[in-house]
Amino acid sequence: MAPVQSSRALVAEARSGPEFVSFTLAAAPLLAAAPRGDGHPVLVLPGLGGTDATTAPLRWFLRQLGYGAVGWDLGRNEGFGRHVTAGLDTLLASLSGGGPVSLIGWSLGGLHAVELARRRPDAVRSIITLGSPLGDRYVPPTVVSATSVYSRSDAIVPWRLSVVPTGPRRECVEVRGSHLGLGHNPAVALVIADRLAQRLDAWEPFTAPRWARRWYPTG
Repeated sequence: MAPVQSSRALVAEARSGPEFVSFTLAAAPLLAAAPRGDGHPVLVLPGLGGTDATTAPLRWFLRQLGYGAVGWDLGRNEGFGRHVTAGLDTLLASLSGGGPVSLIGWSLGGLHAVELARRRPDAVRSIITLGSPLGDRYVPPTVVSATSVYSRSDAIVPWRLSVVPTGPRRECVEVRGSHLGLGHNPAVALVIADRLAQRLDAWEPFTAPRWARRWYPTG
């Protein structure tokens, strides 16, 4: 995750606080409207400098929908290394015993998700990245469906780095909001719920329901 570039960017990212309030207020309606989960495991990876505490609201939301959402249990995300690689490989192996696992990665967590899917594409069902600097280097394996969620007002990761070529089982979804609020943004939560509920053999691009289209710039 790139560093905040200016004081203006820092002010822009202060929106994450009000976005969390919006998420808590919208949680009940979202849970009522979002598709139910099928119980498959979902591994949620924090961004640079983050711990599982930062993804707790999202994991709570997913568990309410019926998913087996878990954190990475590797402490603070300080980048790449043998500790992270070995820990994620072990965790994925333990989670995928009953079927493939969906991966959600916030910022740098998205890069970890892509690398994990490259190592074990057979164990991964789908990848959803949130404001991750993917570029051309971090392209998920073609056998795994992938959704890159981004915001043009992201003041930490340049949004263009999150826009990757689309195609079969590949898409980018734009939302409104800050980088630090992506993990508790109602529009993002709805995208995640919709993507996780898809059947493996019936992938289609995300389409916002009519009642939520105002949340999406292209809706």
